[in-house]
Amino acid sequence: MKKVKIIGVPEHFNLPWQLCIENGEFQERGIDVSWTDIPEGTGKMCELLRNKETDLAVILTEGIIKDIAKGNPSTLIQEYVSSPLVWGIHVAQDSPIQSLEELANKRIAISRYGSGSHLMAIVHAKKMNWNTEELNFVVVNTLEGAIEALQNNEADYFMWEKFMTQPIVDQQIFRRIGEFPTPWPSFVIAGTNEFCSANEALIDNLLEVINTTTSEFKIIPSIDRTLATKYHQKLEDIQTWLSQTQWSQRQLKQKHFDAVVNELTALKQIDSMPTYKETVR
Repeated sequence: MKKVKIIGVPEHFNLPWQLCIENGEFQERGIDVSWTDIPEGTGKMCELLRNKETDLAVILTEGIIKDIAKGNPSTLIQEYVSSPLVWGIHVAQDSPIQSLEELANKRIAISRYGSGSHLMAIVHAKKMNWNTEELNFVVVNTLEGAIEALQNNEADYFMWEKFMTQPIVDQQIFRRIGEFPTPWPSFVIAGTNEFCSANEALIDNLLEVINTTTSEFKIIPSIDRTLATKYHQKLEDIQTWLSQTQWSQRQLKQKHFDAVVNELTALKQIDSMPTYKETVR
């Protein structure tokens, strides 16, 4: 039985992995998959890939591409979620800020540098025509850290996936003043170069299992109720999220890869990048 370590955020996008593990589907292929939740997000996952503390990661597209450009020895194995990630833009419930325009020059809570909350805040600032070289970031590590930072007036706003923050908005801890979808597919599966080069057949088997599940995920009986219960969401919010989310069973297209690279280059987040063929499996 070949052991495989995989990491991802503890969010609804990754329930297909949990189901495959619980149902023994990987084990039927001789693969012992060990999943670890990483609440700190993409920046932390990039670090774990770099240090070879994991074999695979389900990770935000822009985050891993940036880190590969910075020397992370990893490969894009496959696109995982082809639909955009919808980032909610949040302030504390009692914040005086009412509009996106008022966020200029304000303190931005991020999980860590290189994370989605960091990179997408820069992409959003560019769209708002703000000076992206003078943004003020406050590292908060996790969603819980962001709640504390906004409530204690240590940061002014925070960007995170809107459905995972919906319960916090419902509890009137955060107030959402806007949304910002990624202009590219949201998640990919990445692996260390060392693991990928040594385990081609295993990766094919693993992808066949997860791709079968993701292609049928939405028609699993009562999957909306399962998701709502597991992730403490309102049923109608989960149903909306399911209708907007599209899992993928193919490789990231070069046009989407190029869109990320061009945007990160324009924002001076990367200087150069390995080619598409050098980066994808």
